[in-house]
Amino acid sequence: MGKDRQPRGQRRQGGPPAGDAAGPDDMGPKKGTGAPKECGEEEARTCCGCRFPLLLALLQLALGIAVTVVGFLMASISPSLLVRDTPFWAGILVCLVAYLGLFMLCVSYQVDEQTCIQFVMKLLYFLLSALGLMVCVLAAAFAAHHYSLLNRVTCGPALDACHCKVPTSEPLSRTFVYRDVTDCTSITFTFKMFLLTQMILNLVCGLVCLLACFVMWKHRYQVFYVGDRMYSLTTSQGQQQKV
Repeated sequence: MGKDRQPRGQRRQGGPPAGDAAGPDDMGPKKGTGAPKECGEEEARTCCGCRFPLLLALLQLALGIAVTVVGFLMASISPSLLVRDTPFWAGILVCLVAYLGLFMLCVSYQVDEQTCIQFVMKLLYFLLSALGLMVCVLAAAFAAHHYSLLNRVTCGPALDACHCKVPTSEPLSRTFVYRDVTDCTSITFTFKMFLLTQMILNLVCGLVCLLACFVMWKHRYQVFYVGDRMYSLTTSQGQQQKV
């Protein structure tokens, strides 16, 4: 009987330490599961100490203003210029996208959407950035086409206008008339520089819009699934320790 009581005593004495040991183990996973989520959210919102999506929105705003200003300067050269040749409309659209991004990122930005308004704002910013990308590429294409035409024409003043004619050797010989232009150098040099500037600005602006779309997609899907995977790994490790 003494032998039987001795193991019982050992079991009773060993019970409380086992309960005490289980307490810290239970507290440990709670801290561990909360820490990766906070670190993941902080890393998603910052890049090298700054908020990378906010930096993209600021770049969109600066480039949109530059494209708009240059477009209006181009339109002031001659009233006969078409709207497609003065792409201020592309800059205005990018500025609107940038304002939406700044409002979203500075007021209520979260990686994981908790309300319907946050999801709608992220979706609008993603769609408008994609639209801005297409518009900027289109504006750069129009500017490149007009720039190539000006490289082939010969211009001369006539009746308060500048007439630029394509050489007759080409099958499509046309004459472009720029009204209210007395000095053709404003077309052959100044306007060409504006077109080259528009090509560069619109291409860079399209690249920034593409990066904004990628960042929104990354924060919406990759961060979510990485967090889900980390949580599943921690739970599987905890189950293996219990077994």
